[in-house]
Amino acid sequence: MFDLDPASSRPAAAPSPTRRAPVTEHHERAVVVGTGFGGGVTALRLAEAGVRALVLERGLRWPTGPDATSFPRMPDLDRRAHWLTDRSMTPGVRQSWKPYTGLVETLREKGITINCGAGVGGGSLVHYGMILQPAEEHFARSMPVMAGDYGDLDRWAYPAVARMLRLSTIPDDILAAEPYRSSRLFLEVAAKAGLETFKVPLSIDWSFVRGELEGRYLPAYTVGDLTFGANNGGKHSVDVTYLAAAEATGRVRIETLHVVRDLAMDARGRWVLHVDRIDAEGALLERKRITADAVFLNAGSPGTTRLLVKARAKGLVPDLPDAVGTRWGNNGDRVYAWVQMDGDPGRTQGGPACVGGRDAASPVPYTLIHAGSPLLLPGPARMMLMAGFGIVEPAGRWTYDAAEDDARLMWPKSADAALREVLDGRMDAFAEAGGGIVVDAGAPEPATWHALGGVPMGEAVDRRGRVLGHQGLYVLDGARIPGSAGACNPAMTIAALAEHSMAAIVREDLGKVF
Repeated sequence: MFDLDPASSRPAAAPSPTRRAPVTEHHERAVVVGTGFGGGVTALRLAEAGVRALVLERGLRWPTGPDATSFPRMPDLDRRAHWLTDRSMTPGVRQSWKPYTGLVETLREKGITINCGAGVGGGSLVHYGMILQPAEEHFARSMPVMAGDYGDLDRWAYPAVARMLRLSTIPDDILAAEPYRSSRLFLEVAAKAGLETFKVPLSIDWSFVRGELEGRYLPAYTVGDLTFGANNGGKHSVDVTYLAAAEATGRVRIETLHVVRDLAMDARGRWVLHVDRIDAEGALLERKRITADAVFLNAGSPGTTRLLVKARAKGLVPDLPDAVGTRWGNNGDRVYAWVQMDGDPGRTQGGPACVGGRDAASPVPYTLIHAGSPLLLPGPARMMLMAGFGIVEPAGRWTYDAAEDDARLMWPKSADAALREVLDGRMDAFAEAGGGIVVDAGAPEPATWHALGGVPMGEAVDRRGRVLGHQGLYVLDGARIPGSAGACNPAMTIAALAEHSMAAIVREDLGKVF
């Protein structure tokens, strides 16, 4: 499915720098590692509480605006798409190039491929803007340790995220436009196939889509060219919402191209981050040793988990919980291609993922959404991609690999077998209702854009994200969600949990722990 270095089970990366680099040291009251949904919330709430915080991001800033060219476009992908690899990681795109600190890191692990965002805004830069809140029963099934908190989350934390990201659904006039024919076809056939259909809440300013429909901007939304970011702007991603508000306070400093290599505890009990400052092509410029009173890990499930697994295996942090590295899952991610259906979805299909469907009676909860198609389908082919999310067994485990000085994941394919069976049956119903055939687009090697777990709540961290047994060390990203986010994509739940946790941390730990 992916072009890989034949000598390695991971993508070929930029060569390690050989020259010596200067080492600098300094101390911070609070350091936030990562700028995705968890990191953005953390930075803003620290700043509002009067805490000066350093935010470390391994990637670049990606400014957007009408007709911007910041992001690579699907018809002509280049090295901006991928994180420090010498070739394309996108299925069907065979390109080689000089490594660059691009938007998506691809990890080829045992049993699954993981795609992770990189850049100021993290995964919000490349996700499709879906901001879904799970039903209470599905939330409790995925995160039983937090079941008693759902009322609070529903009352104020989820709404706080919705306001900050300015959620809305696709307006009727846009849904009726020609580029959204495929969305209308999905709604029609999904209902016939027994699904309850709905419009997806999205962090989108629809005036930008109207601008494309009126010919004022180059097409991006209206042709579904959003996999590597929305060039025309209008997506309320974390960089232009939470992080912009945090920086506006004057208390938050974001340092880009800073890669955290190790987390340790020094002899005085202070947190120590060993950081490489790199250039945009991965060359080492400087090594930093940053001590901190408090560290907030928000590097995404793989990033945060790998740091903590390394710290435990190398003895850098004593007495880390045994559960570190466990209860990882793929959020039930599945992608299907529906081809040669009776209706015509159009050769270009507007996005982002505007409509979806659910089955309340399913024994395994899931959500299915319309995901458009690759840009400009060849010949007379009719095709539509559909993506599913569901609840899975969090059976993945990360272990330390001394040869690579990194952690590696083992994901048993049986962990999502029950969900696969349910979704495969629904795909048969789709084909029966709308013609054509539906095939698994992820075969033979499954992939996920929604990695979750590795530092599970209740076992490695408490309900507020505090690492058990260690004051001043917090995990507020998807690493603490064990495996799945209640049968929907996890962005809103990661942010809402971070809001909920930060309220308690500011109230209970500020001035005492840091």
